[in-house]
Amino acid sequence: MSISSNFTDADPWLERDPERFLDPSDVLEPGEEPPRIDVDELQRSGAVHEVAMDALEYVTYRQRLLIAEEYAGIAQVLTDAASCPDPWVGPDPTHDPEWRDPQGRSVSAVRAERRNIAERAAAMELATRLGMSEATVRTRAAHADALRERCPRVWEAFRAGQVSQQNAATTAQQAATLPLDATEAWARFDEAVAHAARTLQPGKFRLRARVARERLHPEPLDVRHKRAAADRNAWFEAEHDGMASLTVFASADRVLAAYQHSDARARHLRAQPGEERTLAQLRADSLLDLLTTTDLADPSGPRWRPSVAITVPVMTLLGHDDEPATLDGYGPIDAETARRLAGEASSWVRILTHPVTGTVLDVDRTTYRVPKALRRWLGVRDRVCIAPGCVRSARDCDIDHRLDWQYGGATADTNLAPLCKAHHTVKSKSLWQLYRDEVTGATWWISPTARTVDADPPPF
Repeated sequence: MSISSNFTDADPWLERDPERFLDPSDVLEPGEEPPRIDVDELQRSGAVHEVAMDALEYVTYRQRLLIAEEYAGIAQVLTDAASCPDPWVGPDPTHDPEWRDPQGRSVSAVRAERRNIAERAAAMELATRLGMSEATVRTRAAHADALRERCPRVWEAFRAGQVSQQNAATTAQQAATLPLDATEAWARFDEAVAHAARTLQPGKFRLRARVARERLHPEPLDVRHKRAAADRNAWFEAEHDGMASLTVFASADRVLAAYQHSDARARHLRAQPGEERTLAQLRADSLLDLLTTTDLADPSGPRWRPSVAITVPVMTLLGHDDEPATLDGYGPIDAETARRLAGEASSWVRILTHPVTGTVLDVDRTTYRVPKALRRWLGVRDRVCIAPGCVRSARDCDIDHRLDWQYGGATADTNLAPLCKAHHTVKSKSLWQLYRDEVTGATWWISPTARTVDADPPPF
């Protein structure tokens, strides 16, 4: 049964076919008793399952309507914040004829920054209210804007419940990579994928949309590839049970060559007598061996040794307990791995905690510059950026004075915490405020709309 088979944009779901769920035999004459229902027969005939699938079909349709409305609403909030920044960053000082920027910037530059900060502040608040990451908020706004501007056919079908969230996101992602001035290519892409977005499941639609984009892109592929290659990157993501993923985004020929090389090594090892690892395990082991057993700058050199920050309960380190240790940038790791790292690392920060008393660092409270020992302690206490929902590692963050140093804020652990650069800017230049109860040590944020947001607890 197809959702789009008899759907029209003008008619709501139940008005498509008023008698869709009506069986003429169900209409009773006056005084007529309803027939006895044979539940077993309904099960055998599949009628019960048909009703359940109809109900799920309707639920999915309603869900699509709500998700599309959410996309549109998020985009509108961020657009409004950029067009009217004052509620998010305060009054515009450039309207004062006597105003001069301390950094010597032009009025247009300052106003552009205000729009940017206001949008960030609004995204941060939406994230806390909707229970999403800021990245998700900004992505949904960008997808809504791309669909509305570049693919109005798919956008209208999405708003009407005909296109799934996955297919709408795929359309937006592909359309957003077309040139800014290629309006003809936008229209042709929209036309090429509009029907498929309604009818294909996400996997096949991703392939269809990517092929359509490649065919309709006005720039030569070699020009696009050169530009895309500048964005090559690798990133790490923590997974369950002491595992993690390493993703590489680079030129297809090199990535494929690396995969084929690891596959060939894996197949060679798999054929060796006594080898019990699977091909999948051997591919992973081969890649990691290549990356970690030699110095890449000098392949003939000694094996690369890790430099890690790790918090280890002292009894675990001594082998008398199996309480998990914590690897900086990841989280809890098993005791065996912790002891191995302790033996292999050429340099590592050991912050030993007694299983009963723990440890406390004494800190310098008189200078603005954060002492190394204090920074190290803050990285243990607050593993990640303290902005709501942010998971950027503390080692990649600025150390922020909650109360600015210039206003009497001390360089002390009670007044310091890690904030990534983006959230440090929002705290400094928007109306978001961070507070701390000096008696209990509790911290919380107040948003520009006066919403109280408790500080996130430590992730581990």
